Amino acid sequence: MNDIHVDVLIIGAGPSGCVAAAYLNNQGYDIKVVEKSVFPRFVIGESLLPRCMDHFEEVGLLDCLKAANFELKPGARFLRGDVVCNFDFSDKHSEGWDWTWQVPRADFDHILVKEIIKKGVDVSFEHEVTAVEIADDGSSKTTIKTKEGGTYTIHAKFIIDSSGYGRVLPRLLDLDKPSALPDHSSIFTHVKDVNREEGTEGTLITFDVLDKDTWFWVIPFSNGNTSLGFVSKTEYIDSFKGSNTERMKEMLKLSDYYYDRFKDVDFLFEPINIKNYSKSVKQLYGKGYALTGNSSEFLDPVFSSGVTFATESALMSAKLISKELRGELVDWEEEYSNYIKYGVAVFSTYVKEWYTGNLQTLFFHRPENPDVKRQICAVLAGYVWDKTNPFVTKHDRIVKTLAHLIDMEKEQSEAN
Repeated sequence: MNDIHVDVLIIGAGPSGCVAAAYLNNQGYDIKVVEKSVFPRFVIGESLLPRCMDHFEEVGLLDCLKAANFELKPGARFLRGDVVCNFDFSDKHSEGWDWTWQVPRADFDHILVKEIIKKGVDVSFEHEVTAVEIADDGSSKTTIKTKEGGTYTIHAKFIIDSSGYGRVLPRLLDLDKPSALPDHSSIFTHVKDVNREEGTEGTLITFDVLDKDTWFWVIPFSNGNTSLGFVSKTEYIDSFKGSNTERMKEMLKLSDYYYDRFKDVDFLFEPINIKNYSKSVKQLYGKGYALTGNSSEFLDPVFSSGVTFATESALMSAKLISKELRGELVDWEEEYSNYIKYGVAVFSTYVKEWYTGNLQTLFFHRPENPDVKRQICAVLAGYVWDKTNPFVTKHDRIVKTLAHLIDMEKEQSEAN
């Protein structure tokens, strides 16, 4: 193949790459998307947050998704023993969407990429990035290997790395660094949900909290299938022996609430085990490139933040690249890195405090505090940049402080 010259090269055709591509295409830029796999393809991250609906709407990708009739997600339910904590996205502190979807990602991602192709975006599947050279002025030469083994070069003014778990630029430019989050692993599969109950109970996304470190997700889809997965400390997941199917069957016994519904249901594929999945990077951008989504930071899945960070960072980076291509000055540190890191820091606090048990204390304390619940609900909906919310601005101390007060109150009550 001949060399290609474009304004922007986008690596990866998942939600992050599609949002960036749609925005830049709408602005009239010459872009190229390369994707290592072939779509549709399985990927995890099936529970969305309302915040990402803003992104799909802004770049013109909402209508094609609405037409797919995915399962509506108006909130989320957390169970611990006999205590139920329901979050309703219509009853939250922040303005914004009060619903989103639960999606089989193979279908969801395929719809997005077909739509950007329909809009005129040049997308190549089974094309793998093997090398990148970035000049001092930010212009780049990227070597691409095709499925047939041939190679060609893409010359670009900017690169957006939306490669997700592939983490292309972090690997090639030595940008990876260890995550500050504790090591957890997950094991998950899909089932044909033949015992699904009618009504809300059958469709509600639920997190069954089995202990401080271990939880079970249930994500029903509109096609009749349901995603099931366990998350826990790596050593605990590894303590279950046998094949992944045997391990998952055994783990299902841990859920008193769901065991009967899923005990005799066949898995649609051998359960997948991902170990120590949280990732981080040394920097989110450099001269001529930006990292988005899971290419930059991947947090624990307990609050389903993955797609939202992917689309937030994609849209933000695309807007800044557009400004720079128009000759405007961009402060990447302040306008991109600090902005994205702020949202990541908020969500990271909630992940960490979930596993310390402090956030679980707030979720399952009775009676509930309606104001506290609304403010936490806004965070869980993805509105982690809303600085009118004290659970955003004081995230690093408010959860811990309130949990401590609840524990003190409990101790005092027991002493009396």
